[in-house]
Amino acid sequence: MTATSVQPPQGDQPESPHGAVGGTATLAEIARAAGVSAPTVSKVLNGRGDVAPATRSKVEELLRRHGYQRRRGSVQPAPLIDLVFHELESSWAMEVIRGVENVARDEGLSVVLSESAGRLSPGQTWVDGVLARRPTGVILVLSGLEAAQRAQLTSRDIPFVVLDPAGDPGEDVPAIGATNWQGGVAATRHLLELGHRRIGVIGGPSGIMCSRARIDGYRAALETAGIAFDPDLVRLGTFHHEAGYAEGLALLRMPDRPTAIFTGNDIQALGLYEAARELGLRIPHHVSVVGFDDLPVARWISPPLTTVRQPLTEMAEAAARLVVDLSRGRQPSTLRVDLATRLVERASSAAPRD
Repeated sequence: MTATSVQPPQGDQPESPHGAVGGTATLAEIARAAGVSAPTVSKVLNGRGDVAPATRSKVEELLRRHGYQRRRGSVQPAPLIDLVFHELESSWAMEVIRGVENVARDEGLSVVLSESAGRLSPGQTWVDGVLARRPTGVILVLSGLEAAQRAQLTSRDIPFVVLDPAGDPGEDVPAIGATNWQGGVAATRHLLELGHRRIGVIGGPSGIMCSRARIDGYRAALETAGIAFDPDLVRLGTFHHEAGYAEGLALLRMPDRPTAIFTGNDIQALGLYEAARELGLRIPHHVSVVGFDDLPVARWISPPLTTVRQPLTEMAEAAARLVVDLSRGRQPSTLRVDLATRLVERASSAAPRD
């Protein structure tokens, strides 16, 4: 990860009072409607702090209402990519950072890293920082923007891309994801082909789109094979180790426990491994396990984890290239791209012994 001390352009002079995209209100018109000067509106656009909160709020509302958008090239962006995570932890985040860094390095850009502390959209403090930095673009990981935040970035001509969106990002929002539903199908089909019929699943949070898609794929594979869906075998976790452990204990303590479990990510699979050890169960002798992500740890644990590979680094590279292209006025042929997942078979899955 590249730390940066690059400073955005200072002052309000480079922006013309008439520097708006054709067909929208100009800065001068916004200033007249707000009853303030054009330099004051420019301060709001540039994220300057020396504007009264009430005035700032009034100007932002007028910018949204009139569809103001800064003319491309009227202000030189800072050579930065703002990368904001829903949560910043584990090697999952490192794979994403690596991908963004690969592209940023080639483009002569630095990366600013932020975390929204578990919120599905970053706070206003983060938005204010972005407006002040004037980055080349923004990448949001497993999160999104509220309508007002989207309007703020759009009015400043700051492009943004959502990577692995938590919810539906909207038809007009560029997004890079993975084939999560197909991954859920592949994981469950693999266990069915091994002979398992009682298959549990530990998903992620119900409010996150990729989690729902993986569970939907699991259910579709069961139904295609003629196996009745049993809601008692479905547990929702948090994508954290602790959830894999707790929900794994619950599944493995069932009187008729599953012979195989599909976890919504590799980190929860690690928690499930711990639960199995605590109960004296061996993987895959007593229970087969399939994860999702194919993080480096999947190859290191014992037994090595069968998992669905999500191309995280490639997804991050695609998001970074897209945000750079958008900053240069290049419009993509499609705003939504899902990269393919694939099953990686290792030693944690085998035919049931009983």
